Amino acid sequence: MLTSRRIVVSLATFICLLVLLVIRDGRFFASTPYNDTPRSKRPSDGYRHDVELVVASTKNEDTSWIQKYLPDCLIFIHASRFAWHNDDPDYDALPTLRNFRISHLQEAGYANLRCVWVIGCPAEIRPVEDEGHASDGAPSAKGVFRQAWHELMIPEEAPVPEVVAVSCCSQFGVTRETIRSRPVEDYIRFRDWLLRTPLEDSLSGRVLEFSWHIIFGKEAVHCPSAQECYCKTFGICDSTCSKGACDGRYTLPPYSRLPDGWPLVGWEDEERNFTGPLG
Repeated sequence: MLTSRRIVVSLATFICLLVLLVIRDGRFFASTPYNDTPRSKRPSDGYRHDVELVVASTKNEDTSWIQKYLPDCLIFIHASRFAWHNDDPDYDALPTLRNFRISHLQEAGYANLRCVWVIGCPAEIRPVEDEGHASDGAPSAKGVFRQAWHELMIPEEAPVPEVVAVSCCSQFGVTRETIRSRPVEDYIRFRDWLLRTPLEDSLSGRVLEFSWHIIFGKEAVHCPSAQECYCKTFGICDSTCSKGACDGRYTLPPYSRLPDGWPLVGWEDEERNFTGPLG
């Protein structure tokens, strides 16, 4: 199977599929507290949440195809069209992708698909200060980030940052040149860390969620103003904005899962005036 798919799957894709924000049984694993979705409000999505993904190692495999088949630009995005974290009034990924400006990505090398600061900016993790931090008695991403950084990176080349911040949630665009600016050995090290780390998936995924922008050449704190981000990334330039948000663009929902029937049905089973395409 790997052989037949290698022409369309890059190593970067392989890694991202492992570390996209982990959501289990409706719970959002984040350093920032967030409301669990009551079971009565959880949709029947048809997925088998009790089945784990088994990832094969590619030890001793020829990976020259990684250099040959990377497209000019890549976008990493979750599979669900509607998700609470999508930076859109309807939490819809479709207009996000339609409005995304490839020209900006080509210039920037990396671009987050989320501009609003809520969850992630302006200072989500302080690796040294937060080391050992726990949430309700369990290890948190804040608490393990410093040690994970030393395992992922080469400390002499990349000292642990004082502050790490980027708007969540592992959805971004990146260019081929940016990916290739790192040696293949780096990506192999990232992959092997994921395969071997004793951390729960929720923690290892969260660590990489707040590392991708650094891996791809941005400062540890990557929080452009909302106005600048919406304008450059999506061509939305006429909004009234504060530093971290623009009016009418995004509201943090009450729960981490959208209600069954969304976007036509709202949180209180009310009919919504959704005018976008469906299907």
